[in-house]
Amino acid sequence: MVGLSARERAGCKQLLELLGTSELLALAETVTNRLIQVQSREEAIHAVLTYSQSATELLKRRKVQRDEIFKYLVMQNIAVLPTSEKHQLIQRVLEHWRDSVVRQRPPPISQVKKEDKPVPGSLDCVKLGEQFCKWFFQLLNSQNPLLEHEKGDWGPQHFWEDVVLKFVYSTTEQNVEEYSGAQMASLRLLALVREERLLFQPNLDASGLKCVLSPHGLVVVAVAGTMHRGSLCMGVFEKIFGLIRCPVGENWKIRFVNLKIIGRDMLGTVESLPVPSIQYKTSELECFYN
Repeated sequence: MVGLSARERAGCKQLLELLGTSELLALAETVTNRLIQVQSREEAIHAVLTYSQSATELLKRRKVQRDEIFKYLVMQNIAVLPTSEKHQLIQRVLEHWRDSVVRQRPPPISQVKKEDKPVPGSLDCVKLGEQFCKWFFQLLNSQNPLLEHEKGDWGPQHFWEDVVLKFVYSTTEQNVEEYSGAQMASLRLLALVREERLLFQPNLDASGLKCVLSPHGLVVVAVAGTMHRGSLCMGVFEKIFGLIRCPVGENWKIRFVNLKIIGRDMLGTVESLPVPSIQYKTSELECFYN
């Protein structure tokens, strides 16, 4: 029996934690051929990881459904089409685990080293933007009750006190909202995932992420992606952040947020939905700090 690599084992454990208890116990019975009795979720996960011959075999099991695999990819901030079939999602998961072996997961934005000071030409703002988006959307999505995942420290502490949130959403008609202050901005964004049960899946490939750096150190990060409720695609989004380094603690905090959401009713068929991308040119993004 070949078994799972360390990276596959860690990833499969995260994915298995998304399954219900009855599904986990039944899966453990199947994988162990009913030779091992398990009494808890922890014992079931341990048995499945220990006795699975490969990650591919495990992911193809009927008890590991498409929705759980899709939800896992959302948690990892990996962009996939909402219409992807199970075998396509499995392939994307396996690719992610292979990539992770040779490339360490970037640290949260709060851990960017002090030597990366915002002097034009010395800061890799694209790398910063990618790190920020992975941190931000993982933290925001963790507040969604549907994930049953450990919640991160979401709150106004990640925003400047005078932050401005501009929120435009188009469903059957266009609506515009604006919020000022760290408390109001953080609460409105929180409501999208906690009350409305939305999950944000950013496209962090080159087409979905663009960043520019101002001469005074403000970084503009533009990212596009899809929104989901469970396995149902609810539409696409575009978010533009302004980031400024905090002199206390050397962390980056959010200076402004422009959020645009287009609901699925405005997009036609979900099957024809392309992977969301940022259409702004560099000169257009520079207008956000000029």
